[in-house]
Amino acid sequence: MDQLISSAISRSIQDLFAVEMTVELSRPEEQFGDFSTNIAMRLSGKLGKPPFEIAETLVNKLQEEMKDIASVSAIKPGFINFILKDSALLDSLENQPHKTLLGKVIVVEYSDPNPFKVLHAGHLYTSVVGDAIANLLEQNGASVHRVNFGGDVGMHVAKTLWAMQKELNEELPQKYADLQIEKRADWMAKCYVEGSQQFEENSDIKNEIVSINKKVYEIQETKDHASHLAQLYWLTRGWSYEYFNQFYDLIGSKFEKFYAESEVEELGLSTVREQLSKGVYEESDGAVVFRGEKFGLHTRVFINSDGLPTYEAKDVGLIIRKFEDYHFDKSIIITANEQEQYMAVVQKSIEQFAPDLVKATTHLTHGLVKLAGGVKMSSRKGNFLRAVDVLDSASEANKQLTGKDNKDSVLGAVKYAFLKTRMGGDIIYDPLESVSVEGNSGPYLQYAYARARSILAKVEVAADSNTIVEAKLNADERSLLRKITEYADVIDKATLELMPHHLCTYLYELAQNFNRFYEHNRVVGDERQSFRIMLVEKYSIALKQGLDLLGIPAPEHI
Repeated sequence: MDQLISSAISRSIQDLFAVEMTVELSRPEEQFGDFSTNIAMRLSGKLGKPPFEIAETLVNKLQEEMKDIASVSAIKPGFINFILKDSALLDSLENQPHKTLLGKVIVVEYSDPNPFKVLHAGHLYTSVVGDAIANLLEQNGASVHRVNFGGDVGMHVAKTLWAMQKELNEELPQKYADLQIEKRADWMAKCYVEGSQQFEENSDIKNEIVSINKKVYEIQETKDHASHLAQLYWLTRGWSYEYFNQFYDLIGSKFEKFYAESEVEELGLSTVREQLSKGVYEESDGAVVFRGEKFGLHTRVFINSDGLPTYEAKDVGLIIRKFEDYHFDKSIIITANEQEQYMAVVQKSIEQFAPDLVKATTHLTHGLVKLAGGVKMSSRKGNFLRAVDVLDSASEANKQLTGKDNKDSVLGAVKYAFLKTRMGGDIIYDPLESVSVEGNSGPYLQYAYARARSILAKVEVAADSNTIVEAKLNADERSLLRKITEYADVIDKATLELMPHHLCTYLYELAQNFNRFYEHNRVVGDERQSFRIMLVEKYSIALKQGLDLLGIPAPEHI
């Protein structure tokens, strides 16, 4: 219906003013109508006329042409508002999100855990948000590839291996082999903390760790599996990936590929060296750097003085490898805010020799995840908020509130609490607030869906989507119907902006709207039962589809 209205306005503008304009419609607050446009204000400068005068002229013409419109009015300073006839609103129930990305290949990289480290709250957040964004892109027709990128080489690995060797004394960690997967991950995290502390405090140990770092690169290059360091490396690296997979299974994330830094380091190294000869990068004190100052950025090292690739060079290799693997039309990367300037320099360097790859790349960032009343923490110091800590806090809060241990409620609570706020700022997570069945929460929406399904379960005959209502819709029926018809527009907006919080806001408003409707209107046994059952059915479908896109379970019963 929105396209029909937009087309009618465009034709009227052409007929009246001989001007071609693209018309955009918005969904105003309900008291102002079903659709609205500010096209008269946009035309004002072109025509040299007051916007309200233009709006009135357009309204007079549109009233003659549009049979599906109950009323169209001009509102100062120049808005045009439309109210649909009930029949047109009913027809809008069949609207589906536009498949604007059909045929497009999109790679979404997120979560990005590092082997030898424990997953922290940020990994949980990016996993939840990344899943939702990938789902939205697929809903709009894209072929989506979910990937992540982790550091299986680098100083954090060397620090961890140093501490492991110190404890094990040339033995392999067999005493940890039979532990639960997360317990092995905890042990590796403790080793990382110890190695990090010693690296900073003891210059001799720092040199030992630097030496181990070089050896890890040699292990990768030679595919060494014989030396004690190599055996320890490959064994514990494998434990890390088992740990990652177990966690992703728990939260419902599925990745097509885990890119490891070791897979792309050589490609990144060779690319940087090739572009060094072409003047993109330059040598500095035995290292290779990119001078970002000329672009309003800062200088970063891509190859260190030992000839080893830094994270920057590996990211150069990664974007090239992703394109080789998928030939993407668009690449989306989700990281913490602290990576914004880093990524800007890396992308600017790549832009000098592969501008199309950078043009196709979108970098999204987010803030820190903190428990209510918490402070910033550090994995290097061992005082970080783990991903499992967030889930455990939700589980404990749910038990405190309901006396039950409900996995669906816990996942719904955490995911919705993360997704309902616009991505970008810090996330203050309140466990008790998140599990409440009252207010803007995941369990509230899950309960709202279960409530609708319980109503439908009382009716033996399925709702007829072609139901014709002879009598005029009452205010509650129309309000719920109107809200349901917004679903497709909301999906389009959330996908275009890559912002799942738009969908969260809509689902909460939809559930509130339904509760108001159900409070004042009997469904089963009413003379309008057939129509109202159809409304409940359409409502439940929209709510479930929205929850599915957010990765939130939609149980039939709670």
